[in-house]
Amino acid sequence: MAARQEATPAQIALAWLLHRGEDIVPIPGTKRRVTLEENLAAVDVVLDAEDLRRLEEALPPEAVAGTRYPEAVMHMNDR
Repeated sequence: MAARQEATPAQIALAWLLHRGEDIVPIPGTKRRVTLEENLAAVDVVLDAEDLRRLEEALPPEAVAGTRYPEAVMHMNDR
């Protein structure tokens, strides 16, 4: 999908989030200006209904739900 759109996978992910609704605000992190510019270009990626269906099918919410960190390192969060 990214190749067809002439976009990066990160841009596809950000474009998908932007299509999720007005109450979803992606907050990508970066250290480099080039990556910031790449992230900003995600607003120009157009995902059609078929793209959105394929993304939803590939990444159902139950497949990506869970804690932010693995259980083995959760105790380190209070440092």
